[in-house]
Amino acid sequence: MSNLFRQFLQKVGSGNHTGENLTRTEAATATKMILLGEATPAQIGAFLIAHRIKRPTADELAGMLDAYNELGPKLQPIATEKPVIVFGIPYDGRTRTAPISPITALLLATVGQPVVMHGGDRLPTKYGLPLAEIWQGLGVNWTSLSLEKTQQVFAETGIGFVYTPQHFPLINSLWEYRDQLGKRPPFATMELIWCPYAGDVHIIPGFVHPPTEALFQSTLGLHNITKYTLVKGLEGSCDLPRDRTAIIGLSSPTGEIERLHLAPRDYDIPAKNVPLGTTEELLTEMQAVLAGTATELMETALWNGGFYLWRSGISPDMRSGIATAKELFMSGVVADKLKQLSQLSRVSCQLSVVNGQ
Repeated sequence: MSNLFRQFLQKVGSGNHTGENLTRTEAATATKMILLGEATPAQIGAFLIAHRIKRPTADELAGMLDAYNELGPKLQPIATEKPVIVFGIPYDGRTRTAPISPITALLLATVGQPVVMHGGDRLPTKYGLPLAEIWQGLGVNWTSLSLEKTQQVFAETGIGFVYTPQHFPLINSLWEYRDQLGKRPPFATMELIWCPYAGDVHIIPGFVHPPTEALFQSTLGLHNITKYTLVKGLEGSCDLPRDRTAIIGLSSPTGEIERLHLAPRDYDIPAKNVPLGTTEELLTEMQAVLAGTATELMETALWNGGFYLWRSGISPDMRSGIATAKELFMSGVVADKLKQLSQLSRVSCQLSVVNGQ
């Protein structure tokens, strides 16, 4: 048993009257002790559930990020004049609504806006459809690439994916705890704003509960990240909803959040989310979008693509962003980007196998 970790557990688990918040340094130390196995399983499980009940502070999340930044992987800066967008999407995936973020990433990369994503396999508590599985169905197998090969693909295509089971194996032990607890611990909140990229970034995490927005703002401020977009998206992702007004928080030069409300009906987008069927059905629908076919998922792709083209400064407003997204899908250049990414990742994977990486 670790006596030091026991002290951290006593602070977060002592209840409303005698409990205390951890300092940023203490949260970083506790996180490293969990990842490095220096605390016992009983201590770790108790800490995770106690911290969830207490709710994390911005200082605590900042300390967790410090530990992830110290122990975890980083894609290195690439040649680009634009801040790299890092999408923060829940690791436990999607179960109800069709995701569109891989298509959004392809669209943005097509026009020179680099994107980094991160995640793993089907994980607790939802065991939903993860990004890595979608990419694999589209012909891009990030799971077989070393971090070095991923860096090469990222530099050439503008899309990178940090596959945590391989690139950050220290966090693999956390998933059994999450499964046994049946609840997401504060680590799940922190992962949404973790940045596995070492250069200039634009952080775009999704969230569900309104208090999370202010928590993200404060935590990102402690890490001196000034460019961010906070999206109350589908199932906690950064995919904009179509069945309701999208609520979005934008960073500003003053440090305050600028509130943005986007109603699909104002842009002639049908107010209906696309339900998630089988993975095969989703992949077929995504291929139809890339072929320029008018489908329900195309409306989702245009709604999201238009916003992110505007937010990244490529289009001057939402309407022109939607029009540009439609033109890019119809022209086939987004499909060409997927072909380039698929071919390059396949070659990199083969080289990794040959070189024993």
